[in-house]
Parts: sequence; structure tokens; C-alpha cells
Amino acid sequence: MAKRKLEVQNGSFAICKLDPSESIPEWATIGPFFSVTRTIDELSIVCLEKNVPPATKAERGWRSFKVQGTLAFSEVGILSDLSEVLARHRISIFVISTHDTDYLLVKGKDLKTARVALQGSGYDVK
Repeated sequence: MAKRKLEVQNGSFAICKLDPSESIPEWATIGPFFSVTRTIDELSIVCLEKNVPPATKAERGWRSFKVQGTLAFSEVGILSDLSEVLARHRISIFVISTHDTDYLLVKGKDLKTARVALQGSGYDVK
């Protein structure tokens, strides 16, 4: 499997948990990247940390790697390999997948170690 290129996204992100009955707050949709998922148990939002009100239940201080290029649904093992590399370095991840690509979020304190680990495993990280 060819190694994908990764790009570190600008900004620090928060992963928020709201009540599933709440409306999607306007602050959650400000910025170039956000993700909203509603389940029967929660409303989960990933957005720029600076937009999150202080009283909101959130895990703050995440950074994001974007897998470059459009990923075909038939491609196998991309996330598995990336997560394996980071797991070997004891780096926790939060993953968001879209129609075209994947995003791996790591805590800001782990960004440098994650970058070095990924590069050491053959990934081109910008």
C-alpha cells in the first residue's frame, strides 16, 4: 500500500458533547473545518477551540492531520496503518471521515511526536 501524504491543519480543535436534543449551535459552524454528528445518545461537535463557550463540555487542545487526496471507498487499510503507527508511540487519536478523505486528530502536546512517527514510517507530512 502506498503511503498517503498528510497535511497538518491550522488551528486547535475541541471535541464537544452536547445533549442530543439540542440544536446545532451557531458557534460550532464557524471556521473552515467542523464536524457534527447526532446520535440517540449525544450531539458531538468538532470545531475550532476558540469558538467553544467556556461552560461547554469539551475536550480541548486537539490538532488535525488531513489525509491528502480523494480516498476511494474500495481502498483498504489506510486508517489502520496510520492508527497503528500512532498507537506504537502511545498517541491517542480521534478520527473523522468524510465522503472524500479522513482526518486524524491528536492532542496538541503529541503533534510533534506524531509527525516524527508518521514521517519515520514513510508518510510525507506537511
